[in-house]
Amino acid sequence: MEPRSAAQVGKDFPYTARTTCYIEVHEDGTVTQGHDRAAYERAVAGKSRLFAVWPGEWSSHLFVIDDLDEYAKAHGIKHDEERTGLEEHVHDVRWEPDPYANDNPRSPYISVDVTLDCGCEVHDRRAFAAQMREQRGWDMAISGGWSISGAPGARKTYSLRVRRKSLTS
Repeated sequence: MEPRSAAQVGKDFPYTARTTCYIEVHEDGTVTQGHDRAAYERAVAGKSRLFAVWPGEWSSHLFVIDDLDEYAKAHGIKHDEERTGLEEHVHDVRWEPDPYANDNPRSPYISVDVTLDCGCEVHDRRAFAAQMREQRGWDMAISGGWSISGAPGARKTYSLRVRRKSLTS
């Protein structure tokens, strides 16, 4: 029985779900677990094949990762504006300390309210954190909670946690 096609599932395939387990089968037959940029590059070069096990309610399903471009976009290896809501440009960002946050003064992180005046929206906090690290040197928390406020169609404000020392601009 052949594995199912992840490409046929399309954008609904759970590439980044915590319960999706990746298997890499190398050209020499070695099998390893995990997913990263190196596994993607080996698969693109034809040195391995990627598979994913997607647990269902009553059984698990094996899929071949046959759309490596979609895999790379889902994992942030390639930028995907549609998925992240973020263009690849220097963002016009306004930020201020969250006036309602009860931040511990000994904590290395502070809650901030961020508004993007460039028109982008944050759909993927990990992608936004990477862009802000590159553009402004921010060290943004990507685990834990965050919130979005703003009416539909209006500019959004994002409440995020950023390391105090990195907030210089």
